[in-house]
Amino acid sequence: FIIGFAVACLIPFILVISSSLTSQASLNQFGYCFWPKEFSIEAYSLLFKSGTVIPSYGVTIFITVVGTVLSMLVTCACAYALSRKNMHYRGAIAFFIYFTMLFSGGLVPTYLWVTRYLHLSDSLWSLILPSLVNAWNLLLMRNFFNGIPEALSESASIDGANDIKILFSIILPVSLPGIATVGLFYALAYWNDWYNCMLFMSGSDNWNLQYTLQNILNSSEALKRIANQTGMQVGQMPSEGLKLAMTVIATGPIVLLYPFLQKYFVKGLTLGAVKG
Repeated sequence: FIIGFAVACLIPFILVISSSLTSQASLNQFGYCFWPKEFSIEAYSLLFKSGTVIPSYGVTIFITVVGTVLSMLVTCACAYALSRKNMHYRGAIAFFIYFTMLFSGGLVPTYLWVTRYLHLSDSLWSLILPSLVNAWNLLLMRNFFNGIPEALSESASIDGANDIKILFSIILPVSLPGIATVGLFYALAYWNDWYNCMLFMSGSDNWNLQYTLQNILNSSEALKRIANQTGMQVGQMPSEGLKLAMTVIATGPIVLLYPFLQKYFVKGLTLGAVKG
């Protein structure tokens, strides 16, 4: 049953990769196939010939790496403070953080805060700072830290270690499953984000991968509409192949990274589920 379920999960990926390597004429005639009937890399060629995919890859990788590291530093520091029983008003602060999961300031205040007061328009930091801390991830790390025996930090405190030393030398080394789990959540959020890029980036130099691919697809669809309306001969655009190639390019790195973090991811989700 598990093998069959795994195969069922692989079928869409195989279908997308195979169809992205198929010509548009073959897709129109035969539809999606598990093996290309007419091999073609025209869709990938068009994407990379645009000259914007490679730079946008660099922007996305930078945002994902830097954003994930900064998010984990802030999240772990706040979660550790909230997990300390001797912290004053930790219940009120935790409720304030939880409250932001239910209600937010809205789009307009967020946009004005980032652009007018922080002056982050057309800056890569506008793609990182608004998403720096996720309330759900912070509370998840807080609960994870609560599951660590308090005797570990107490013994270090008796030996003269302060909270920063305890966090980086004792708590974080034994929290690798939780760090990998929450870090993967942050990395996926930064990698897949396109909305902040649409809001805060006016120039294409700092566009990330997802927003760049979306604009390429919109441009190809606009070109087809213009050709149909004016009767111009602009060639057969591989619109379906473009969509599938975009899917492969956008999801490929994350799919390849996940197997290396899978054991930590599964352990982080199940750790603490059994009390005893």
